[in-house]
Amino acid sequence: MFKNLKLNTLLLFIPLTSLVFCFNSPQNDDEKMSTIMVSVKNTLSYLHYSPKTINDAYSKDVYKHYFEMVDSSKRYFLQSDMDEFAKHETKLDDYLNQGDLTFYKLTVDRLYQRVDQIDKITQDILSKPINLNEDETLILEPKIKKNAKNQAELSQEWKKYIKYNILQEMESLTAKEELQKEKKDSVQKFNLKDTIKLEILTPEAKRIKATAEVKDLVTDTFRRFKKRNKMDWFTVYMNAYTEVFDPHTNYYSPKNKEDFDTQFTGKVIGIGAIIQEKRGYLYLGALTIGAPAWKSKQLSEGDKILKVRSKPNLDAVNVVGMLSDEAVRLIRGEKGTKVTLTVEKKDKSIKEVTMIREEVAIEDTFARSIIINSADGKKYGLINLPSFNADFENAKGRNASDDIKNELLKLKPQNVDGIILDLRNNGGGSLTEVGDIMGLFMNAGPYVQVKDGNGKVQTLKNKTNAPLWTGPLIIMQNELSASASEILAGAMQDYGRAVTIGSPQSFGKGTVQTFVDLNRFLNTNDDFGSLKLTIQKFYRITGESTQRKGIESDIKMKDFYTYAEIGERYDDYALAWDKIPAAPYQAVNYFSVQALQKGIEARLQNNKNYQLIQESAQWKEKLDKEETISLEQSKFNAVMQARKAQIKKFKGLDKFNNGLKFTLNPDEAIREKTDEPFTKKTENWTKNLQRDLYLQEAVNVVAQMK
Repeated sequence: MFKNLKLNTLLLFIPLTSLVFCFNSPQNDDEKMSTIMVSVKNTLSYLHYSPKTINDAYSKDVYKHYFEMVDSSKRYFLQSDMDEFAKHETKLDDYLNQGDLTFYKLTVDRLYQRVDQIDKITQDILSKPINLNEDETLILEPKIKKNAKNQAELSQEWKKYIKYNILQEMESLTAKEELQKEKKDSVQKFNLKDTIKLEILTPEAKRIKATAEVKDLVTDTFRRFKKRNKMDWFTVYMNAYTEVFDPHTNYYSPKNKEDFDTQFTGKVIGIGAIIQEKRGYLYLGALTIGAPAWKSKQLSEGDKILKVRSKPNLDAVNVVGMLSDEAVRLIRGEKGTKVTLTVEKKDKSIKEVTMIREEVAIEDTFARSIIINSADGKKYGLINLPSFNADFENAKGRNASDDIKNELLKLKPQNVDGIILDLRNNGGGSLTEVGDIMGLFMNAGPYVQVKDGNGKVQTLKNKTNAPLWTGPLIIMQNELSASASEILAGAMQDYGRAVTIGSPQSFGKGTVQTFVDLNRFLNTNDDFGSLKLTIQKFYRITGESTQRKGIESDIKMKDFYTYAEIGERYDDYALAWDKIPAAPYQAVNYFSVQALQKGIEARLQNNKNYQLIQESAQWKEKLDKEETISLEQSKFNAVMQARKAQIKKFKGLDKFNNGLKFTLNPDEAIREKTDEPFTKKTENWTKNLQRDLYLQEAVNVVAQMK
């Protein structure tokens, strides 16, 4: 969650002379990086919520985190390199204090040196016949992997990696053939015009094609790596320092900050997906509702991105090992042009998805409602809130609370018997919107406590006594509901005003961040980038922090994310959970949670689709934790066949229908007649709602509320 702070008030309590670092304007990149290091250190020390002691212990954490980002797969540096680097393990604190680039330059120069060597090694490997029948194994889990002892071991490791990519590419070609055959059989079965091209390659032809593809991709990977500015690695280096303070404290270069602002305002031409970096791989993060990635229905949060084809006439670019900002630039482009992503799904299947870039409409991030017609003849209102949006720069701009108010005004005349507020996948936004939304459902009262680094606690209150909806209220959440979502769900739960249903617990992000431009403290006009740093922590009105623990659902339903390591509690450097005194508040207790919980366990236990979701999620998580894979072709193919058989078992989930019927609000029904994109978005939305087992259970629960 970000706070639009100018820092003026905050800085009144800090001697400004301590924060003005009088450097002369840097003459070169080295001087600029050195200045940034000292500026970041001082800003962190003075303004971070819980500043760390810059000592040897901190240095060791930074050292560990740095190599997790630079070479997590242990595919570049030799053991001799790591032995040399280890001499600096307890010196990184000194380097930060002094703006000393010794370690940064040593590691980055060595990285480029190894890349040059590995480039030659891979070209040599790919210039000779590759035997896919050797009984070899590739280690997938970095924790059990060791750096190569010498050039021979490094060459062997890359040969295995190349084999793995060839086998994956062959599997991708086979998957395409099977899909085309399935389409062709369907067309012929129903006597439709057959325009589908189906070419079945021989195993040898497939191997040759896959090898050529991998060779092109590997060659291009190293070519692009060498063209990159070494300054780009400086951002990675600085984030090793900042993220050890906490995972939401990050250094942004001017280019990175520009990208962030573009993403934050929603004014971007692309596919509408956040790209996340983890252990050397890129993954799809949250998908913007209504954007191309979301509309494709083939991409999901957590998909591993393997390749990006930025234009139809260009070759696909291998993005494995690429930094996220470079991949984002490949994905973005001109409005109306095509971009293709090759992704690995959680079940390890490979998919190629082509999308048309478009301006990701801000409207798709706003609240939207629909009427649910249940089997008992009653009607319920569903309000989906993707984010706690607020326009701080424009007094007439849209914000989440006004949007929800407007949706409630649409639903009330339809005589709905209850409201379901869906906060699943909502990562937060403006804190002030929480209080305003709370005021739509109940009378005035405190909703959150905020504590700064000095221990000062401020209680934020909703001051209105004119609730718009006082009937039954359900809040849906999952593991990706974070920050402001957790504040709202927690407050409504503490008051007894709403039932929270969903994942056992939410994400657990209980901190506030703000941006600080580094050059505001420097005697220069140069742009040194910005620091996003944590300045406050959230606490429920009960006094409990939402940090790490999140919000525990009243009605618990496990989902695909439950078995994955998602949430603040899995981050080594996340701030701790703690507790402060409760704020005075009066619970309203509109219902009995215990009474609503009766029967739900039996319902879920007898729900075959719910059980199948659990089995599928556990199986996929087990796949993610596999430590090795065979590179012998017949064994690799057997593994792929076994996975396909397992995937087939879960295909029934794609056809699930919860039996709920949906009716648009009158104004949207009129809009559908003239707005084709809106109509398509609505169709996709309602199809997903019909396949939503968790929504079905939310309706069951709200029907029991009085």
